[in-house]
Amino acid sequence: MTVLRHSVHVLALEPEPAAELASLLCDLAESTRASGGSVLLPGGQPVADLRLVKGRHLRSGARYEIALPEEAERMALRVLEWRRTSVAEVELLFGVPDMNGRLSLRLAAPDRPRLFEARGRMWGADGSGSLHRGSGKARVDLTAWWAAALLPPGAPPSARAPATARVKHLLGEARLYLRPRRAADGRWLVEAAVSLRGRWLLRPVAAVALLLAGGPLRRGFRDGVERAAEGWNEAVGELLALGPDGIREELARQAAEGRPQES
Repeated sequence: MTVLRHSVHVLALEPEPAAELASLLCDLAESTRASGGSVLLPGGQPVADLRLVKGRHLRSGARYEIALPEEAERMALRVLEWRRTSVAEVELLFGVPDMNGRLSLRLAAPDRPRLFEARGRMWGADGSGSLHRGSGKARVDLTAWWAAALLPPGAPPSARAPATARVKHLLGEARLYLRPRRAADGRWLVEAAVSLRGRWLLRPVAAVALLLAGGPLRRGFRDGVERAAEGWNEAVGELLALGPDGIREELARQAAEGRPQES
């Protein structure tokens, strides 16, 4: 087994702004209505690229078609559960040439987010075999995350990482662990650790391959973590700069136009 580690400083997203953002998203979704398959905003504009094709709007079993980007063959969204005070869960189905996927996203207590979970799997075209299949899951205990981020410098880290992910394939398995700490400048210092290993009879082969690729693998992991931190800092920085009113306006604009604001 190979373990990779790298730490980055990122902008902190505290519980109150996170709860405000989740509430704004819920407000926007619940302010819409369905009419003849179109999903309409309060002002009557249709939500771009979205159409209700089955069930009642925002009820369990509701299914929506999403307008396809050029590289996609199909894309749909299904509501598994929508109870704002307890849980919201949706499932995304998508297909691109030679590959299909299913991803479910679940948020406990959307008004006061405390647990986020994701599960997914991908598979190739019929007859493509097991090498074209994989699955994964992720879990972020938001309550534990914010508690860990409040630990003073020098305190031992939490025994259990508040954010974890696992990806499985016939050839191997990867596990990701994220642990935050409060940095001196008010940011978070997040340690990312990944363990990699082969599966079944391929473990010895994978161990040798990982050993030989150690240097490039570590550099690639470090660069990937740095890019993820840059993306997080850009997104959170924009949210904090907009504030609640600005976020509300931007969400409504994107829902109507179907694209982010050009810089």
